[in-house]
Amino acid sequence: MTERGYDDVSITDIVERADYNRGTFYTHYDNKDALLSDIIHELILELLKSFRAPYEHQAIFRISEMSANSIKIFEHIHEQSAVYSTLLQSNVATNLREHMFQALKQISMEELVYSESGIDPDLQAAFSIHALLGLIFHWVESGFNHSPAYMQEQLFKMIHWHPVEAKTKLKP
Repeated sequence: MTERGYDDVSITDIVERADYNRGTFYTHYDNKDALLSDIIHELILELLKSFRAPYEHQAIFRISEMSANSIKIFEHIHEQSAVYSTLLQSNVATNLREHMFQALKQISMEELVYSESGIDPDLQAAFSIHALLGLIFHWVESGFNHSPAYMQEQLFKMIHWHPVEAKTKLKP
């Protein structure tokens, strides 16, 4: 699909690449759109699993005690780099970005309950998930120019960074 584009890929191309026969393909899928939908569904499930990794076995998730190594989302994205690159940089799965956002926001809202801060939980979740996905999309679009470990460390630093001031480069 990367070489020719989704519209130009046939069922024959798919079964030849996967070393299956057409009968096996049609046993599981009606068409290539159904296959693509299944691929995206599985990708989102794995994305959610990687997002949960830092807190999945904790009753209380203390961000201050989290390590950079506990952040697994970049490992997942990198392991599936060919799929993410193809889908995010093409017009095939135009709603993938939104689907990723909605899925991550939903589990963030359902599974992470923060202490009272005066911040609207919906807005906080939207801000956090958009920031995370913005970092991921930038990484994908730049050709995975950093290792997953580097990205984990950078996100860890960003989460814990609370700037008080910034020097401007504007002339007063």
